[in-house]
Amino acid sequence: MDPIDDLLATMRIEDARYVRVDARAPWGISFPPRHLARLVLISSGSCRLVADTLPGPQRLEANDCFLVRAGVGFTLQDETGGEVVDCDGLISQAPGNAARVGGDGELTRIVSSRFAFDSVAAEPLFALLPPVFRLNLDNTSGQLLRGTFDLIARESAAGALGGGFIMSRLSDVLFVQALRTCCTDVGSGTVGWIAALRDPRLAVAMRELHADLAHPWTVDELARKAGMSRSAFAALFKEKTGDTPLGYLTSWRMYRVKLLLRETPLSVQEIAVRVGYDTGSALSRAFSNREGVTPGAWRMRSARPAPA
Repeated sequence: MDPIDDLLATMRIEDARYVRVDARAPWGISFPPRHLARLVLISSGSCRLVADTLPGPQRLEANDCFLVRAGVGFTLQDETGGEVVDCDGLISQAPGNAARVGGDGELTRIVSSRFAFDSVAAEPLFALLPPVFRLNLDNTSGQLLRGTFDLIARESAAGALGGGFIMSRLSDVLFVQALRTCCTDVGSGTVGWIAALRDPRLAVAMRELHADLAHPWTVDELARKAGMSRSAFAALFKEKTGDTPLGYLTSWRMYRVKLLLRETPLSVQEIAVRVGYDTGSALSRAFSNREGVTPGAWRMRSARPAPA
C-alpha cells in the first residue's frame, strides 16, 4: 500500500466547485479564509498574489498555479491595485461557472477550484506543505494537472447535458492531481515521509509498513525489507523523515486511530487490535501521550454533527 494512495482514499473530497473569472484592469478579488482548500491557475495575463502567510506580493503570470491550504485567505489583484471585491459575492452573481470583474483594461483569466475534504484525514499531507504552495506545471504530473483544467474548461463552455456532473467528477480528479503534484514538487531537502518515499530502499519498507500497521514491526525487520543493515536503515530513516522508524509507525497508527474513532462505532479495544496494540489501555496510554486527551474524549470532541 502506497501511503499517498492510502491518504487520498480517506480524504473523501466533496463539494468541489469550479469557476472561471475574466478580470480586466483595474481589478482585485479577495478569497477569505474558509474550511476548504483552493487551487488557482492563471490561465492568461498576470496579477499579484498577496497573503499574510507570504513575505510580500508575488507576481503571477500565465500558467502559474498554486494550492492554498484550508483556513488561509489571500487576494489576487492587477498591477494597478484595483478595487477588491469578495469572491463569494462575485461568484454567486455569475451565471453558470463564469464571472467577470474589473474595468476595460488588460485581461487576466483566472481558473479556480475549491475543495472540501476530511481535514483529519489530510493532516499528514498538509502538515508538510506551506500555506500557499506554487505548483510546477512543467513536469509530468503538472502537465496532467493542466490537462484536467483544460478538460473542465471545455466541458464548462460546451454546456452539454450532464456537464455539471462531469465537471464535479473532474474537479475531484483535479484536486488529487494537485496533491500528487505537490508531493512531486516537495524539495529534495524537505524532511518528512514524502521525502523518504523518494529513496527506493526506504520506500519498500514504508509500503510494507503501511500495508499492515497492526504488524509488530521492529527496526530489524524493516531494515531487512529495505535491504540494509539495521544501523544504516535507522540513520537514513531519521535523516529523511525526521523521526525514528518506530516513532513514525506510532504516528501513523495514531492517525488511523483518529479515523476509526470518528468514522466507526468500534470500541477502543477493537481499534487497538486493528492498529497493533494488545489492549485498549495500551492504546489509550499511547494516544494520550500524543494527543493530550484519551481516545474517548477525542471521539466526543471530534464527532460529526448529526444531520438535521
